[in-house]
Amino acid sequence: MSILLPQQFYSLATNVGKSYFENLNNGANATITVNNNGPFPILLVVTRVNAPVITYEIPPVNSLTLEVALLLAAALQTTAAGPATGSIQIATADF
Repeated sequence: MSILLPQQFYSLATNVGKSYFENLNNGANATITVNNNGPFPILLVVTRVNAPVITYEIPPVNSLTLEVALLLAAALQTTAAGPATGSIQIATADF
């Protein structure tokens, strides 16, 4: 069974981070889609069960979709380059 969480819009100032998904019980299999509509890059920080934290940089006016096994947390963080705006959507599933 899959659950599509509501699309969340973000507008983050320079050097700010915010968590958009947390499942600290056992993790969840998920798909993450981030749309960066702003003029500066944004970082997607992915934390998984028994795995190193991975950070993906999404360039301005671009998007990224990831399929992640045992997702514990997904967060967005802006860089020193400037603020970022866009959206993030997460779907969890038993895959």
